[in-house]
Amino acid sequence: MRYLTAGESHGKQLTTIVEGVPSNMPLHREDINASLLRRQKGYGRGKRMQIEKDLAEITSGVRHGYTLGSPISLVINNDDFRHWVNIMGEDPPEERQKSRRAVSRPRPGHADLNGALKYGHRDMRNVLERSSARETAARVSAGAIAKTLLKQLGIDITGYVKEIGGITAEENTSLAAAERERISEESPVRTLDDNAEKPMMDAIDQAKKDGDSLGGVTEVYVEGMPAGIGSFVQYDRKLDSRIAGNVVSINAFKGVEFGLGFEAARQNGSDVHDEIAWDETTGYYRKTNRLGGFEGGMTTGMPIVVKGVMKPIATLYKPLKSVDIETKEPFSASIERSDACAVPAAAVVMEHVVAFELANALTEQFPNDQFPKLKQAVEDYRNEIRWF
Repeated sequence: MRYLTAGESHGKQLTTIVEGVPSNMPLHREDINASLLRRQKGYGRGKRMQIEKDLAEITSGVRHGYTLGSPISLVINNDDFRHWVNIMGEDPPEERQKSRRAVSRPRPGHADLNGALKYGHRDMRNVLERSSARETAARVSAGAIAKTLLKQLGIDITGYVKEIGGITAEENTSLAAAERERISEESPVRTLDDNAEKPMMDAIDQAKKDGDSLGGVTEVYVEGMPAGIGSFVQYDRKLDSRIAGNVVSINAFKGVEFGLGFEAARQNGSDVHDEIAWDETTGYYRKTNRLGGFEGGMTTGMPIVVKGVMKPIATLYKPLKSVDIETKEPFSASIERSDACAVPAAAVVMEHVVAFELANALTEQFPNDQFPKLKQAVEDYRNEIRWF
């Protein structure tokens, strides 16, 4: 499975093309739109989310509620485009308007300057429109298809917030994936810890008042992945490394951990590795899950636990200093509409990015042309490894 996205933040639409989804898999528009709605929620979001009503239109690859096996194309219209027609339209502007519209002041922490240098754009709107986190709506739509596939295979995945602005949610390792999803969906900051919710919201309010922004840590939890998915034989087939690369590709993400993560560097080996056991009901399992469901680039059959680190959003209402690329004079960086904190929304994005990579790994390892055959192959494999 693979996907491509296209579209600019204030352009006409976002487009996603997903290839490799098996045929005859149940898929409905509501499966995708439910995920897009979750991405729009979260305490600290800006006014853009009040403008857009992210709804995906399936324009190919699905007929009568089932996938065809051909590429699936999805379109999300940008409602805000009507206010940006003169700026983002495809027709050339009048000469007198061209310079007035140009963005020449790069914002620290964004792709503006680097992208302008790479592609030779004197108007950095040509960079910032595509590099915007608005593109994650398209990625969520692709991940929603993957989540539907995983659900049909008995695999549950959910994302939530572990930390915002240094305020950390307490760990509750006994919660199942469905319970984690229920609790996080009821929280404005998508946390599992009631005691952390109010302090997180207060911190977001203070950052907004100060014209600043906050980052945090998100976590994705997966139940039901069978052991042995991925591979140890080549670096680019290790599933945890592929997940890590995809998580860091999300806007503003700067780090990834599995299980104990960096804490493992401070522990003895006996306190890090997971002892192996077996019973007739479960088959092989680990007595602990400190490694977050991975060993040797492959799943262990234990829950997958992966964390992502999101830096504070770079657009600030007390802008940092920058340099105008035309005059080379120092200026305060230009301001685009922004959120004070997007960590709760980022948890949803990360959830769907991880889901797509898991679905991709399953379709690589098992028959992938027809979904009923894929489902049967996965079930047969689960039974086989239980008694291996």
